[in-house]
Amino acid sequence: MPRWSPCKRPDFIRRLRRLGFGGVFSGGRHQFVILGQHRLTLPSNEEYSVPQLRMMIRQVEVIVGREITLDEWCEPE
Repeated sequence: MPRWSPCKRPDFIRRLRRLGFGGVFSGGRHQFVILGQHRLTLPSNEEYSVPQLRMMIRQVEVIVGREITLDEWCEPE
């Protein structure tokens, strides 16, 4: 069974785009992506730790209105 593992920033952005998020826009100190009227701020570090990744995925779940499973997150493109 797969486990959550650290994620590189470009991979995280690629997976967000697969979920329907658009762009990587600059604003203030951090870049962000949008879905509808929702904005998700992207931390600037190169790799996201598992706790940081889970925190951001919880925010994504609220924005998209459903749970993101580990299998869905890890599926190849």
